Amino acid sequence: MAISLSVVVLLAIVLIVLMRGGSIKAGPAIVAILLGFFLASSGLAPSINRLMESIASTINQIRL
Repeated sequence: MAISLSVVVLLAIVLIVLMRGGSIKAGPAIVAILLGFFLASSGLAPSINRLMESIASTINQIRL
């Protein structure tokens, strides 16, 4: 749960920065948000969650 909330906050910040920087307009940003919303309720959501948890686990295991 903590990982998914962190990812949501991070992606929201990236989206805001892209909008403010002019890289993405409000229309495409709304489409991106809606895509994420509908993707979360699709059958792909568990697979995406497993992928993100795997990536987070891999990053966590990297020792500098």
